[in-house]
Amino acid sequence: MESTADDFEKTVGERVRALRMRRGLTLDQLAEASGVSRAMISRIERAEASPTAALLARLCSALGVSLSVFFAEEGGVADPLMRRARQPVWRDPESGYLRRAVSPPGTGSGTDIVEVEFPPQAHVRFPGRPTGRSQTQHVWVFEGVIELTVGETVHRLEAGDCLFMNVGDVHAYHNPTDAPARYAVVIALGS
Repeated sequence: MESTADDFEKTVGERVRALRMRRGLTLDQLAEASGVSRAMISRIERAEASPTAALLARLCSALGVSLSVFFAEEGGVADPLMRRARQPVWRDPESGYLRRAVSPPGTGSGTDIVEVEFPPQAHVRFPGRPTGRSQTQHVWVFEGVIELTVGETVHRLEAGDCLFMNVGDVHAYHNPTDAPARYAVVIALGS
């Protein structure tokens, strides 16, 4: 899904609107559920704004979907094999982190796997998301260093380390070094 910025914003806007409509939510109801302003949601739906990772996570949580489900091709036939060339890729406009949805969509699996490339000195902050407490995740670092703020605790993860947490308890990701980090996030959906 990484193409031109205009195409990306249009696709994201269409997807947010389609999910909102499918759930029978007004802009005001989605704003209330997500903590994202009605004006910002409207701008995203009209492709006038590109959401940050934190904002998109809040919208997805309120819409009841993971980011990988959000980026999955609609109407595609379930295939247990997801070739790298077909894996949706998204770059956060604020931090520059690159997110690749690795899991094959539509298989009915309760697991979602995401590969992340996190730039040096990058930060992503999330507000607490009570609606995300039904999902758990593992973060497994392949290279570099990541600091995760989970609840009140900051965990420093280095290559080979793996941390388990509730998605709703994650408040921040930070790469405190001058080298990029690469890690996988394995999410148990609806656990």
